[in-house]
Amino acid sequence: MQQASFRKMWLSSLLKRVLKAMRPPKPASQAANYETWRNNFMQSRLHLGLWVALIFFLTFTALELRNLWFKPAQFKEEWLITQIIVESCLLFCLALFRLPVGRRHPTLVFLILSWSVTIGPQLRSSFNGHFEPSLLVWPLMFFGQATLMPVRWGLHLISQLGVLFYCVVAVAFLGLKVKMPAVWLTPSAMILYMFWICFICNLSVYLYERLQRAEFKARRDLEAAYCQLQSEQERSEKLLLNILPETIAIRLKKEHQTIAESFAEVSVLFADIVGFTEISSQVSPRELVKLLNEIFSAFDHLAEEHGLEKIKTIGDAYMVVAGLPVQREDHAAAIADMALDMQQALAKINSQTSQNFRIRIGIATGPVVAGVIGIKKFIYDLWGDTVNMASRMESQGIAGRIQVTRATYECLKKEYIFEERGLVAVKGKGEMSTYLLVGKGR
Repeated sequence: MQQASFRKMWLSSLLKRVLKAMRPPKPASQAANYETWRNNFMQSRLHLGLWVALIFFLTFTALELRNLWFKPAQFKEEWLITQIIVESCLLFCLALFRLPVGRRHPTLVFLILSWSVTIGPQLRSSFNGHFEPSLLVWPLMFFGQATLMPVRWGLHLISQLGVLFYCVVAVAFLGLKVKMPAVWLTPSAMILYMFWICFICNLSVYLYERLQRAEFKARRDLEAAYCQLQSEQERSEKLLLNILPETIAIRLKKEHQTIAESFAEVSVLFADIVGFTEISSQVSPRELVKLLNEIFSAFDHLAEEHGLEKIKTIGDAYMVVAGLPVQREDHAAAIADMALDMQQALAKINSQTSQNFRIRIGIATGPVVAGVIGIKKFIYDLWGDTVNMASRMESQGIAGRIQVTRATYECLKKEYIFEERGLVAVKGKGEMSTYLLVGKGR
């Protein structure tokens, strides 16, 4: 039992080693054009062809060895020697294929393989003073080449002409006697037979390579179109994410219904540039848009840094919220840090542009309803009393200060510094206690 298990493991290990040895060397780079692809294809198929030819001759070597041991009358020593010589040439090709020169010049390996199989066995009969065309090996080799390596029909023609050249040299210059493989086969019939075999092989390679070239071009065009489509999709995704929160954008693509959600507690911030209308009358439209873009871009970076969701800009007003669409417990602290950083960012812009911009900021905390409205130029927007209160805190605030509602103050009073402003008449609410955020506590 143990011996059978060991034998099975040994055979499995041997098979893995053989398959690993038969793997072609990896190409140096991906095929960027047809010529590169064809060269990689030829290397892969040529490596396979070498192993097929080697196994082919090894089977006949095994047959001769069987004859030597069991049927000595049928054993032919010169055949065994010829086969060993051809196998040595094939092993040389496999070794050459592993070297840089073989990978750079697969055509050289191809020709050595072809002539080793077709001309190599003829050397035996040449030494005996006669020339014997191979009715079996030549057609098998030419058809095998055309099947395994259907590229570069001109290279196939060169390998065939090499065999023809050997025939001419053997008969015309060396004066070898022609010995036909069969009594009924005449030299003229043999020439015509080999001509049509070579013609069919070369024609099939030529037609197949035309098909390969067209297929490669179609595949590259398809890949280019897919890459362009993917690029456009990524661009569309990026534009969509600039309009909507990521989670809402994903839902909007999957759902074909109104998106609306209630949030129990968030913090909303409104900011407005004081006196921007007067400033706009003193600068050119291009300069005005440039300044506004610089300010709001700085605010956008801060919103991203603090993990907040920018809702919209209206003129010179900026709206941002903390605590949605993904809820967070520190929404009030995040929005307070955003407000304080907005003041510092604006001060930095003033020093760079020699302007004197000031902003009013209002913050409110409480429940809101959020969702997407419209079918064209849609936006993610907020509704509710908390939104109105944040707007009132800004519009009725003090230039350069941050005014918050009592609810926001209660959330932050332990960690931030406030000044009590007192009662403020809020439109639609009457008098309310409000507070001014000064900074972060120690």
